[in-house]
This record gives sequence, structure tokens and C-alpha cells, in this order.
Amino acid sequence: MQDWNKLIEELTKFREEREWAQFHNAKDLALALSIEASELNELFLWKNANEANVEKVKDELADVIGYALLLAEKYNFDINEIVTNKIKKNAEKYPVEKAKGTAKKYNEL
Repeated sequence: MQDWNKLIEELTKFREEREWAQFHNAKDLALALSIEASELNELFLWKNANEANVEKVKDELADVIGYALLLAEKYNFDINEIVTNKIKKNAEKYPVEKAKGTAKKYNEL
């Protein structure tokens, strides 16, 4: 999917225009990703899922994805490759015949 590369280009252009690359080391990108994920979680805290403000969910999810893409860019990861590889690993840990319809962790199947 070439859209990942386009998004990364847009994110890095935004970053470079503001001279923020100096702050975007891997550690701080990972921390920012975690913080934004927490902000996303907060939108659901003490509510039913359908009560969350959808526009705020979009904004926080965009932040999470943006920092994840910048972290991938930092390590020159091929996003399609790493996600596909992880799906393959999970398929081995969670075979359909054992995992279908259950939320058990792989070591409990």
C-alpha cells in the first residue's frame, strides 16, 4: 500500500517545516505513541463504547497512527512487511481450530 509512504512523507514534511526532527528520537516517539493511545483510551473510560465522541476518537486515533508511522520511518521499517509478518506469527500462536470464538490467550488454548 503506497498510502503509508504518502502519509509518512506528509508527516515528515510537517515535522521538518517546524524543525521538530530533533525531538523525534525513537524513545520519544514511542512515549508519544503511548501517551496518545492513553488519550484515546480516556475517551472510552467509564462509558459504553457508543457514548464516546466519534470526532475526538478520530483525532486521537490519527495521533496514534501518526506517531506509529514516524516510529516506523525512524527505523526504516516497511509497514506492510512488519504487519504481515506479525499476522503470520499470530496465526501460528492462534490457530483457527483452537482460537475461533474465544478470547483466551495463546498459552491457554
